[in-house]
Amino acid sequence: QVQVVESGGGSVQAGGSLRLSCVVSGLTSRYLFMGWFRQAPDKEREGVATISTVGGTTNYADSVKGRFTISFDNAKNALSLEMDSLQPEDTAAYYCAAQPGLRSRAPLDKRHYTYWGQGTQVTVSS
Repeated sequence: QVQVVESGGGSVQAGGSLRLSCVVSGLTSRYLFMGWFRQAPDKEREGVATISTVGGTTNYADSVKGRFTISFDNAKNALSLEMDSLQPEDTAAYYCAAQPGLRSRAPLDKRHYTYWGQGTQVTVSS
């Protein structure tokens, strides 16, 4: 059984930082691409940052470039998202997603991902 479990999140003032973590278990594929997505109320779920776990190539939405950093720890099978200079528009539920496969550049389109976590809330106040 595949499990995707997020942790982290919370509330922070504008300009602050938060770190999200995600652990995936139950996937036997050697190749994975993973990502962080977010969904604000009444908005579509959007890709924030993705990574190919083999090779480590990253992909970021324009809105978070230079502020967010995605990384993957192969030893722990853990995905992280370091979020700096947070702004109120970053407020959303954040989801971790995983997909078996090999991609030179993991897509930001949510339709490419099968396995999802339950989400963790990030709230940024002004």
